[in-house]
Amino acid sequence: MIVEAGAFALILALALSIAQVVLSAAGRIRRSAPLAGAGEGAALAAFAAVAMAFAALMHAFVVSDFSVANVAANSHTAKPLLYRVAGTWGSHEGSMLLWCLALTGFGAAAVGLGGSLPRGLRALTVATQGVLGTVFLAYTVLASNPLVRVLTPPVEGRSLNPLLQDPALAIHPPFLYAGYVGMSVVFSLAVAALIEGRIDAAWSRWVRPWALAAWSLLTVGITLGAFWAYYELGWGGWWFWDPVENASFMPWLVATALLHSAVVTEKRGALAGWTVFLALSAFTFSMLGAFLVRSGVLTSVHAFAVDPKRGVLLLIILGVTSGLAFTLFAWRAPSLGQGGLFAPISRESALVLNNILLAAATATVLLGTLYPLIREAMSGESISVGPPYFNLTFTPLMAALAVLLPAGPLLAWKRGDARGVAQRLWAAVLVAVALALLVVAITSPHKAFAAAGVGLGGWLVVGALVELLERTRAFRAPAAETWHRLTGLPRGAWGMTFAHLGLGVFIMGAVFETSWKVEAAETLPRGGGLDIGAYHVTLDDVRPVAGPNYDADRGTISVTRAGKPVCQVAPERRLYTVGGETTSEVGLCYRGASHIYIVLGERRDSGAQPAWLVRAYWNPWASLIFLGPVIMALGGLISLSDRRLRLGVGRRREPAA
Repeated sequence: MIVEAGAFALILALALSIAQVVLSAAGRIRRSAPLAGAGEGAALAAFAAVAMAFAALMHAFVVSDFSVANVAANSHTAKPLLYRVAGTWGSHEGSMLLWCLALTGFGAAAVGLGGSLPRGLRALTVATQGVLGTVFLAYTVLASNPLVRVLTPPVEGRSLNPLLQDPALAIHPPFLYAGYVGMSVVFSLAVAALIEGRIDAAWSRWVRPWALAAWSLLTVGITLGAFWAYYELGWGGWWFWDPVENASFMPWLVATALLHSAVVTEKRGALAGWTVFLALSAFTFSMLGAFLVRSGVLTSVHAFAVDPKRGVLLLIILGVTSGLAFTLFAWRAPSLGQGGLFAPISRESALVLNNILLAAATATVLLGTLYPLIREAMSGESISVGPPYFNLTFTPLMAALAVLLPAGPLLAWKRGDARGVAQRLWAAVLVAVALALLVVAITSPHKAFAAAGVGLGGWLVVGALVELLERTRAFRAPAAETWHRLTGLPRGAWGMTFAHLGLGVFIMGAVFETSWKVEAAETLPRGGGLDIGAYHVTLDDVRPVAGPNYDADRGTISVTRAGKPVCQVAPERRLYTVGGETTSEVGLCYRGASHIYIVLGERRDSGAQPAWLVRAYWNPWASLIFLGPVIMALGGLISLSDRRLRLGVGRRREPAA
């Protein structure tokens, strides 16, 4: 009965989303507060109904109810509880239900936190959010229902893909989807503002917190996915420009541009049209990602292999919703204000250049992602676009952006002083140059471009700190005044500092790890060893172990340096009894910010005694790759706590339009 109740709740959510659209639109047309309020109530009820359906599906996974087709296809009684819970969103159908949960959840949040919006804009925002909820709920109910029963339930299920049975990946989709779908509120606010004909500084203030929340969640989601790929897939890397990775990265790039563009619209009333365009594009790229992952056009460990017919439905949803929104934008664009004028050297100009570089970077990622698919569809020829293309096109754009970033916050609005900014950033220049020269001096092989990249990361870190010192007049004012300024800084300023600093930390880690990684692989018997940089790796033993739903060979591997023990790790090679799939569990030895990364491979009995392939990597500064985005996301959360950016700021209600 719980499953049937969940299925009913899902259909009820669809009906409530339709009511949300009709009532909210009628409330705006008739200027009726009761009708608009009823639409908001329908939005809250739709979220509650989807939450009930999601809870019913999760219960079916937890109790291993194999009469539910989705559970039978993606679960097994031997699977640990955590992965039975994660199986709720580990399939196409379950992930679409999670998408709908996030979508209706953000719709409910827009109702609860939108008290400062003008009544007309609020009603249209709720209506637009209801349209999105309606189309995705209709798709889930009619084409991808996760609560469908099977006539003859199997005794056991087929379990979840072993690669997905990992703690990081268990929590990765909720964060990623929250970031994806969080852009829907920005999309709805943009559509509502275009209908109302109101794109101004106040609208930009309403958009920024939603974009910031979605951006922060997406940052965490992408980082969790990269960390999972790093230690679970066993290939020693954290990013491979996989099309599905790109699908989550493109909305992040657009949201980053939106956050910077919205500042110009808020402060100076300029770039209004461009800010609206980015607001529409952010969720459009999110929907594009949903299509790429679930259409069957991609073959990836991240992708869901599904019926292409359902992918066509997602493509139709993408085309219709974004097509209508951009048509509305094209109709309204000539009437959008141009805002105030500004000099070529100004903070506005720096942010415009920032947006140009981010837009160009997004375009390069989009081209590299879609070109192989388009070419294969047109000619039947299968090609791949990998790191060489992105290193040649994307990296220079990001390097130029990193050079620009510390200077932007130091420039004045409308007309800036380039010479004054250069004087204030001399310390950052010196540190960046010194760091690059130091890297060249102490590393081998010497790599000029890589050293410049490390210096660029240092430039960002020190530049962010210089901007903070300038705000507090440190070393130029009495200590008491500096402390007063420091403690009185808006949290939004702290958030920006953390975000820019985190980007610098990430760049230093990424450049160092990719440029000076050392790899070694040998077939080792018990007691055999290999050298990896300054370290010696010894295979002490390999023993069979039994897991909850797998059998494994677990190695005991010691790492020494100059004969002194450093650490001991226990990598595994697992065979999942259901499905017969094999995975590798990496052994990680942390040495400060660096990692010794060890993978136990297959058994190879070439001599008198058994031997195993052992691959080892020395990944210098690898921890910074994951620490940097965490600092960036923390900056976003700090900014969200700023009173000026809080979602419910400004309780003074404006008169109804």
